[in-house]
Amino acid sequence: MKKLLFQFDTDTYPAVFDTVVAYDGGADHVIGHGGLTPDNVTALVEGAIFTRAPKDKKNTAIFVGGSDIVAGEALFAAVQRHFFYGFQVSVMLDSNGSNTTAAAAVAKLAASGTLNGKKAVVLAGTGPVGQRAAAMLAREGAKVTLTARKMERAVQACEHIKARFEVDVTPVEAFDNDARANAIEHANIVLATGAAGVELLTAEQWQTNSNIEMIADANATPPLGIGGTDMMDKGIDRHGKIIWGAIGFGALKLALHRACIAQLFTDNKQVLDAEAIFALAKAMASAA
Repeated sequence: MKKLLFQFDTDTYPAVFDTVVAYDGGADHVIGHGGLTPDNVTALVEGAIFTRAPKDKKNTAIFVGGSDIVAGEALFAAVQRHFFYGFQVSVMLDSNGSNTTAAAAVAKLAASGTLNGKKAVVLAGTGPVGQRAAAMLAREGAKVTLTARKMERAVQACEHIKARFEVDVTPVEAFDNDARANAIEHANIVLATGAAGVELLTAEQWQTNSNIEMIADANATPPLGIGGTDMMDKGIDRHGKIIWGAIGFGALKLALHRACIAQLFTDNKQVLDAEAIFALAKAMASAA
């Protein structure tokens, strides 16, 4: 029986990246639907849960994606509200790679040093990856600060993280590189999750900071988010700090994404969100 993955995307067009990884993860067919909301997804979910016998439902799964994590969370919840005993399929949330990218980055940091009790700063953290990474760091015991160019956006993101994960993250307004340099002055861990091609820190702004122990940058498009690093860095030492570049931890991100897709088809009761995906990432990082 064919393994069918239905790609439910909150954007107009389902992400090509997610489609490719879905096939690489073991799906036989990927069927994409864009522009989905909690109000228009009912018939699609019903089509997924009513069409196969109980023993065969493990061969149908749903992947929720899109660029907006808040919209993705709402759609993810709406999909599950249509499930009932005997009629459900496995489902995964990864809006804009939020869970898999954040989990891979934080898992590599956790494998490189101690997170518990450390001061961590997520630069430009209001996007899907930044919010998820901040939550994962906080759940590992780090004291997390999240920056944004506007305080309102930082506060909104931190409130959303609190509501979803019940952890406290401190919002900080940091409009430019100098403000971000001030934000990381006492940080032990720095994770950059800004927009592609935007430098958040110059090399000089972190290289002489004796408090920083580890840095990760999720940006693989030049200029990188953190100057003086390389996208290929794989836990290497630069100026006394352990550095992870986007491609450096990207291998784990892709392997994790594929592993999650494969796990969806192990039975029809998998629910893969931040917690489950991060747990798998840590296991994979420690085994590497």
